[in-house]
Amino acid sequence: MYFYEIHESDDDLYSDALLTHEQEFTAEEFFELVQEARRRVQDSFDEDTLVEAIAHELERTHDFLYVSDALLVAAVNVSRIEDDNFIAEVEEGDEEDDQDGEDDDEDGSGNVGRDTFRTLLVDLDRERPN
Repeated sequence: MYFYEIHESDDDLYSDALLTHEQEFTAEEFFELVQEARRRVQDSFDEDTLVEAIAHELERTHDFLYVSDALLVAAVNVSRIEDDNFIAEVEEGDEEDDQDGEDDDEDGSGNVGRDTFRTLLVDLDRERPN
């Protein structure tokens, strides 16, 4: 099994995708495959990032396996402190499978759990009071 990685950096946002394949490609060959996939999806993709869209396209067209959280079977938190070692909860399914579009909160309150991450990027004009 051979491993390949795609990076995307857009100012403050950074994302990457890990892919695997049974065949070994040179860096140049992989670059060309990524470029072809990018050209096909760059103007119309449903994924959150271009990297994810390219990874999914390489899965469809060239039999790569995109190693995403959707494939996660088990997660373990490790620490030097014994009590901080535990099996972490793994959500079943993918966010794309969420039929109702609602946040996955356990108590129905609409509050997302403390382990759920949200990001808000705000560009403030420091010269102008808000």
